[in-house]
Amino acid sequence: MKLEKNVLGRELLLHCNSPKTGFYRDGYCRTGNLDTGSHVIAAIVTQEFLEFTKSRGNDLQTPSPMYDFPGLKAGDRWCICALRWKEAHEAGFAPPVVLDATHEKALEYIPLEILKLYQTQ
Repeated sequence: MKLEKNVLGRELLLHCNSPKTGFYRDGYCRTGNLDTGSHVIAAIVTQEFLEFTKSRGNDLQTPSPMYDFPGLKAGDRWCICALRWKEAHEAGFAPPVVLDATHEKALEYIPLEILKLYQTQ
């Protein structure tokens, strides 16, 4: 993997290996040409966010064995789409964000000042 940067301009850190997250399922919230959803936000999902995203047609709670997806519960770390996070922020349901594991591409969608409001470890 080439050296990728986070929103703070430093090396992108691993977000989570259990469950295995990221568009490439390597634990990093990195992106590439195939990732049309820009799964670059390193979030710690909340129940409110899970319900919100399900109401928008993306059920992250139900396991999907064919995609080796265990289903998420509140407190899980997951790389989520930048535009979905922004939509959740605007609706008041955005989950906390781990800035060290959030890819710099997120800044194309969301200002750092807003991400910092949701910063967590």
